[in-house]
Amino acid sequence: MNALIDLLPLVVFWVVLKLTDIYQATMVLMGGYALVVVYHWLRQKRPPKMHLVTAAMIEIFGALTLYFRNPEFIKIKFSLAYILTAAAMLSSHFIGDKVLLARMTQGEINLPDKLWRRMSLAWISFFLLLAGVNFYIAENYSDGAWANFKLASVFLLVLFMLAQVPFLMPYLETDPKNDHAR
Repeated sequence: MNALIDLLPLVVFWVVLKLTDIYQATMVLMGGYALVVVYHWLRQKRPPKMHLVTAAMIEIFGALTLYFRNPEFIKIKFSLAYILTAAAMLSSHFIGDKVLLARMTQGEINLPDKLWRRMSLAWISFFLLLAGVNFYIAENYSDGAWANFKLASVFLLVLFMLAQVPFLMPYLETDPKNDHAR
């Protein structure tokens, strides 16, 4: 449910962009993501840090887009977010005892350190690829084509996650009490 709520501002951004223009869509994205932060704040008594960082980037780059009437700012925000995520993940290989990916699961998945590091490098590569493709499409295609890619990139993330499931299966524990398939 939370994932759908987090995705809603991007979907509404896409719809508004298709119906009007990137400036109206940017305002909707800014307001929508602010509401996502408030939603998480009310439910969890504080929003996750990732939501705060994302909201700050949307507000800053959205405001620049609107003030300068230049859509490049909001378009580049996504590439920057992917690059910053990859940089944070890469730095965790050198700082701390666990890579960021392992920390994010909060111990729910127990993998050998070597596998965590390989998965982390795969995610870093994936985010850098998304950043590059986003930048290329933002610079060379229409706002509508770029928005289509933005929405599709969410599904690419899901597909990338699903592609890792076979590598994780041997390490996932099943709890017979919660196994409803039997």
